[in-house]
Amino acid sequence: MIAAPQFSIVAVHSFERDVRLRLPFRFGAATVSGAPQAFVRVRIRCEDGREAEGTAAELMIPKWFDKAPGKTHEDNIDDLRGALLAASDAYVSEQRPATAFGHFAAHGHALQLQGRAAGRTALTTGFGGALLDRAVLDAACRAFDLSFAAAICANAPGITDEFAPDLRGFDISAFLRTRVLPDSVAVRHTVGLLDAMFASDFDNDASPGPGDDLPVALDAVIARYGYRHFKLKLSGDPEADIERLSAIAVVLDRLPEYAVTLDGNEQFRDVAALASLVDMLRRDVRLRRLCGATLYLEQPLPRDLTLATGVAEVAAQMPLLIDESDASYAAFPMAREHGYTGVSSKSCKGLYKSIINAARCVKWNAEAHAARFFLSGEDLTTQAGLALQQDTALAALLGIAHIERNGHHYVNGFAGQGAPASEQQGFLDAHADLYERAGANVRLRVRDGRLALGSLGGVGFASGVTPDFASMRPMTLRAITT
Repeated sequence: MIAAPQFSIVAVHSFERDVRLRLPFRFGAATVSGAPQAFVRVRIRCEDGREAEGTAAELMIPKWFDKAPGKTHEDNIDDLRGALLAASDAYVSEQRPATAFGHFAAHGHALQLQGRAAGRTALTTGFGGALLDRAVLDAACRAFDLSFAAAICANAPGITDEFAPDLRGFDISAFLRTRVLPDSVAVRHTVGLLDAMFASDFDNDASPGPGDDLPVALDAVIARYGYRHFKLKLSGDPEADIERLSAIAVVLDRLPEYAVTLDGNEQFRDVAALASLVDMLRRDVRLRRLCGATLYLEQPLPRDLTLATGVAEVAAQMPLLIDESDASYAAFPMAREHGYTGVSSKSCKGLYKSIINAARCVKWNAEAHAARFFLSGEDLTTQAGLALQQDTALAALLGIAHIERNGHHYVNGFAGQGAPASEQQGFLDAHADLYERAGANVRLRVRDGRLALGSLGGVGFASGVTPDFASMRPMTLRAITT
């Protein structure tokens, strides 16, 4: 195999399928009860004429990519559709062969300009290319008989420092050769702003659950899955957040040991409010263990304010990480200048961005002679199947030890996605270490708070199954369908 093979993209098809949440998911100021999941199928042609197909999927969650109050959930979802369809047109418009990374590089800048003209945020626009890049890499892995891990370790995508001039002189290929996909990874459980603490709260008709056999309250979730890592959502109101964290601590402090991360979801109005929260957290005796177990605080400030405001004094008390602000390849270096030391890995923001940011952490830590900079694994309610498998494999390969996974808590397995029985069985057969059967449904298999990753090492991008595209509807803009 050529070190970084070139090929052309000859076809892209986009589909979607509705996903129902079994519980409302509140993050920041938004509450979501359902959203469509996007699927793409890409066909590539190698220079010797061989063809191969690749696939990818991602939930089109509203009010994360774009939090503009003037846009509805439906507007947000339609913008994500538009971003994916625009990226699809761009990727098939250029028939000259290129590497997998080269196809991304050829269109990324122009797509951002096009998205800005259409009124889409940078994160929304990036969603389209990010989804296509995973499908393109999946196709390339299949064409050249490579697993995802083998492809990345060999730098088969041809990743360069083109979008990261700060990495000039850093050997990206040498860094990639050190990557290893572990046998398993710890799950970090999300506690949303509406989530209950105790199963006993649902022992009466006044507090009905979702009507399934999955746990709802935090204590029942821990008993079922054995979690020891948790992500706690914040509202941006320091006093209310301290009381909420105190209620959570009542449950977590029963565990012999645990670790938590905090997520502000852009809700803190300024650095003073953030500093107040951190100060109150450190002083409240009810939160002594929880404070000591807190690893970092994610995206506290609005995305625009983040890259223009210094947070060094707060960051000296608690490491801070960017997520929604990570809308460009320049974002992490810019955030670093203001005191942030962490950045999230999310496939919906681009697999190559995660890889570049992981390389930056290695370079910067070597220069600082300390492990100050870090990459985290954060979720966007990734669903069982392609989305979960590809995102988990990426984060685990980059050395992230615990990854936020929340899709299986808020959605009842493949059934909640509307996946037909044959598709569910296909994923169970191909990934028996990752899924389990529950009656007519197939769900994620979590044991002792961990996910097994052994079956993600086959040919392709972390999946041995092709979804049932016949069960989906072709993607079109809402204005066309209504």
